[in-house]
Amino acid sequence: MSSKDTAGAPPDAAADAGTDLGAAGAQLSTAPVEDLGQAVPGSFGGVRGPGTAGALAWTGREAGGWVRWTWRQLTSMRVALILLFLLSLAAVPGSLVPQTSVDEIKAQNFKDAHTTVAPLYEKLGLFNVYSSVWFSAIYILLFVSLAGCIVPRSWQFVGQLRAKPPAAPRNLTRLPAYATWRTEAEPEAVLASAQRLLRGRRFRTQTVGSAVASEKGFLREAGNLLFHVALFGLLISFAVGGLFKAEGGKLIVEGDGFNNTLTQYDDFKPGTFYNADDLDTFGFKLDGFNASYARSGPQKGTPRTFRANIRYWTSPGGKQTKTAIEVNEPLEVGSSKVYLIGHGYAPVVTVKDGQGSVVFQGPVPFLPRDGNQTSPGVIKAMDVRDHADRKTQYAFQGIFTPTFALDAQQGPHSTFPALDYPVLALTAYHGDLGVDAGLPQNVYQLDTKKMKQFKDAEGEILSEMLRPGDTLALPGGDGSLTFDGVKTWATFQVSHQVGNGWALVSAVAAIAGLAGSLFIQRRRVWVRAVRGDDGTTVVELAGLGRSESARIADELGELADGLTATAPPLPAADPEASEEPLPHDEGARA
Repeated sequence: MSSKDTAGAPPDAAADAGTDLGAAGAQLSTAPVEDLGQAVPGSFGGVRGPGTAGALAWTGREAGGWVRWTWRQLTSMRVALILLFLLSLAAVPGSLVPQTSVDEIKAQNFKDAHTTVAPLYEKLGLFNVYSSVWFSAIYILLFVSLAGCIVPRSWQFVGQLRAKPPAAPRNLTRLPAYATWRTEAEPEAVLASAQRLLRGRRFRTQTVGSAVASEKGFLREAGNLLFHVALFGLLISFAVGGLFKAEGGKLIVEGDGFNNTLTQYDDFKPGTFYNADDLDTFGFKLDGFNASYARSGPQKGTPRTFRANIRYWTSPGGKQTKTAIEVNEPLEVGSSKVYLIGHGYAPVVTVKDGQGSVVFQGPVPFLPRDGNQTSPGVIKAMDVRDHADRKTQYAFQGIFTPTFALDAQQGPHSTFPALDYPVLALTAYHGDLGVDAGLPQNVYQLDTKKMKQFKDAEGEILSEMLRPGDTLALPGGDGSLTFDGVKTWATFQVSHQVGNGWALVSAVAAIAGLAGSLFIQRRRVWVRAVRGDDGTTVVELAGLGRSESARIADELGELADGLTATAPPLPAADPEASEEPLPHDEGARA
């Protein structure tokens, strides 16, 4: 028994081998052979005929040619991979830039802190990456490209499954893995034994003339197609999810509650096919918020625990259930999920006017601008009478610091996010807040165009730093503001998503398909047995794989070992000229 090594053959020899193989060397892949037409697109219309009719015919051929060329480029696997890479690249800004759809407060803080680049980001849609025109364009092109790739490959794969293994090439010695020996066994017995062995190894076989043809490894192409179909399924899942999803945000102060109705949301963004009737019936109350932070070391100030303690119900007047919402541990009610997004502090104040009447009392959320919860905010009092009983409006603007510090560079600021030394620094205004004009206003911002600051007896702008229990007295007997205490607040996102299950199934299928396409090899094996001129039977084994690998050679060697039980090799007539048989553990070399 002997083997032949052709793996190191030069390219020209390999090309000659491919020519001799014929159908046996046909594609081992479902990738369609691309007819790219002209290497450099030029005139697709050919020769233009005379007259108007000729010009119209030429124009039609030219337009049709360009359409076909564009479609071939778009549906090529190369372009699909480029679009997939571009989609991944386009998603990066969505992770780096705060998204309005996820956390509107955080996005607004980013805009306020980066006034130079924020307008540019706004024009580019970087605050709404996943709904931007350019992201949608890449998404749709990838969708079309994958569809154009999958359909022809699927039809070709079905054809390959229905087809029988190709007949053995004329010259098996040209194949990368090859073995041969002579035996006294009859050719028919050798072929029958070879067919049994191959079927036992799950090869598809057929006997053509004096050879058995076999093929194996279709799961590689099935995995390849599964991977692309799964990517297609992911795109569909995300598209359907975008059409039927809904997201809304709500800031809730400790002790307050929320009912899942449109009027209760601070902001609400429904999908195209989502309406108010699709809202799940539930509500919850924020009983308290627990937060802990690292107090020493390089991670000082890093959050350790964020937990919103709530009671929720699923029907009006129904049973209330206690639970907690933590980061990445949302509350699930029906098809909705309630996520904990952020938290902060709400100073509790009491505002009295010049007549001694309480014109405002309660907590006012201040929005943090850094990790230590340095929080600017505005307190507004609408229906106010000053000391002369004149109608006016009050506003207080300032900063709340849970752990107060003061320096010349930063002014009042917090050095730690916990309530170690809370201070409320304020300045006061009186005048027209502009709310009577009927135009919407941001409750966290103050328009001072029609307002004046209070000044003290020395003519300086009135400003105070208050500890809990302190009172800021307005000059001229116009009233006061008392800092009663501090409550916590938390922001929640209520999300209704469909298609998540299908997206998960598609992702798992994509991984399984990719693993199959990488680790399963498509290969063909032929066994030929013919009567030689000396009356003995010449047995030839050859294998061909999609890519050069030792696996096909090892498999051929194992097959040769199994076949020697039926067709034992004849001893060499001349010991000096005999070839050493292949060792059992080596098989045919490739």
